[in-house]
Amino acid sequence: LSPLSPLSPLSSLSLLSLSSLSIYLSLSLSIYLSLSNTLTRKHINTDSVKEAHLLGKSQGVLCGRPYVQAVFDEVGCSVEWFKKDGDFIDGSDKNRIVVAKVRGPIRKLLLGERLALNIMTRASGISTVARKVQDLADTAKWKGLVAGTRKLTPGFRQVEKYALLVGGVATHRMDLSSMVMLKDNHIWSTGSITNSVNAAKKVVGFSTKIEVECQTLEDAMEASKAGAHIVMLDNFKPGPELFTAAAKIKKAFPHVIIEASGGIRMHTISAYFNENIDVLSMGALTQGYPSLDFSLKVQKDRKKEE
Repeated sequence: LSPLSPLSPLSSLSLLSLSSLSIYLSLSLSIYLSLSNTLTRKHINTDSVKEAHLLGKSQGVLCGRPYVQAVFDEVGCSVEWFKKDGDFIDGSDKNRIVVAKVRGPIRKLLLGERLALNIMTRASGISTVARKVQDLADTAKWKGLVAGTRKLTPGFRQVEKYALLVGGVATHRMDLSSMVMLKDNHIWSTGSITNSVNAAKKVVGFSTKIEVECQTLEDAMEASKAGAHIVMLDNFKPGPELFTAAAKIKKAFPHVIIEASGGIRMHTISAYFNENIDVLSMGALTQGYPSLDFSLKVQKDRKKEE
């Protein structure tokens, strides 16, 4: 698979690191342990087994199920799911959608509650924005890929990459080892684009793609001639500046993948669609996105029939 190719949400699960997920959950849950134990021991019957409903209260694309499942597995609760990642949730304050039912001792339900909700609200926010952007590309019949960037939240990047996939767009690199990306600092340190590409080829050989961030058409031509597989046209204005450059690169180097990036937003992305642009990458997909609204409500005990 190309580092720029999107995956189905199901197949992407194989890319999730179980060890890093376990570490993330352990560290995150430890934040809640001390306060949660103090409060629940004093005020709540910790042995009481309860059922809580995970409710969707806004409209958007559900995402985060494997992580929420892992949270409640970690604390010792069971989860019955009624929706899968990628489903559109048509919820509101008056129309709360039951996404799942969680069962377990009340202390453990409360221990996993906030972490599970934090993950799902944010992951679903990303997948919702990604779906909307991909819908714009599909409507325009553009054949390229919309992709995220490496502008991710420290400690949360795995979830954010997964959310991009659920929303239907590409992750770009899954991590720094997936592809070599030569940016301005790399180029300045070696003296030229050609020197940087040659140095990268000596390290990674033939098995890893090399991308070069380019500020001008001349930069892109030099990178392509040096053997770069992908050129990123960074901060080119949509229209003649970007499209003319892309056309000239494609004519001279038909095999080179052309990516455009820099300041692309949902309301401007349509202006970037062009037959010579293969990838449009957007940092906005994982920065400043609106979160979806979910809550976990413990159900009241039903009165026993006399």
